Amino acid sequence: MKILLDESLPKRLKKHFPGHTVKTVSDMGWKGKQNGELMALIAGKFDIFVTPDQNMIYQINLRHAVVPIFVLKASSNRYDDLKGLIPELLKTLKSPIGKKINIFE
Repeated sequence: MKILLDESLPKRLKKHFPGHTVKTVSDMGWKGKQNGELMALIAGKFDIFVTPDQNMIYQINLRHAVVPIFVLKASSNRYDDLKGLIPELLKTLKSPIGKKINIFE
């Protein structure tokens, strides 16, 4: 599976997705892109988008979301606060993903 991590997530999270191809927004040269533009860039290149941006679900038209969006909801965007959410996200990836928005807390 091809996974894109939002620019506000620590790059070290990439190592928590074994067996998947993981890139960051920065890796792709897309840093600073607004959500709508970012969704257009993701189309056909990635299977899911992972972000800590809880407001994203209100900022984009979900009918135009080109991939499922996984929101990591932690006390901060620090690596230590986020890494514990990844195992549950990985379990979700093993089954068919039916939702456009998936929140992990």
